[in-house]
Amino acid sequence: MFSHDDVWRGIDRLAASFGFSASGLAKQAGLDPTSFNKSKRISPDGKPRWPSTESLAKILSVTGATMSDFISMIGGEEPEAREPRGHKIPVLGFAQAGSNGYFDDDGYPAGAGWGSIDFPGKTTAKDQRNYALEVSGNSMEPLYREGNLIIVSPDLTVRRGDRIVVKTIKGEVMAKELSRQSAGKVTLKSLNPGFEDRTLRLDEIHWMARIVWVSQ
Repeated sequence: MFSHDDVWRGIDRLAASFGFSASGLAKQAGLDPTSFNKSKRISPDGKPRWPSTESLAKILSVTGATMSDFISMIGGEEPEAREPRGHKIPVLGFAQAGSNGYFDDDGYPAGAGWGSIDFPGKTTAKDQRNYALEVSGNSMEPLYREGNLIIVSPDLTVRRGDRIVVKTIKGEVMAKELSRQSAGKVTLKSLNPGFEDRTLRLDEIHWMARIVWVSQ
């Protein structure tokens, strides 16, 4: 008999094997993009919330996977990534990125209002979870200028010296260099010498994601 965690693990692995985040798979299947968010897996009263048979049927249909495929993903080894569909990634402006509704609980694209661009180069399953942000203003000069597109990977671990995009709980979105990270806070170096460095507590940060490419 499968447990609550088993079934959700199967959905996460099915999504990953086709190059989607859980929210991306839900959106692709015509469901509310937040349907599979981790926060939706437990009800407000603390009881486990199970995915509906209808939602399972829809994600199997959109991926072409069988129920046997799904069951095989519930346990055992991580499945091998399959050939991702399409070569486009979502794109959003920095100002929009600060608003609610554009990212799921894990910092992946969700909701409406996203455009799309062709991903530069050959894509892999992980690339399908990348997204692009369009630079506005001069706070990131001279490295990133207004109108540049920054491609961000929420899957890669951020390390000292990485250039990253940070979104705070208050909705501020910024591109900085990770100067230092401790157990309780991070120090962010400004890319533009005319702007101050920032120190944030971890509980002030919604997510951090590594910058992997910028348009010229």
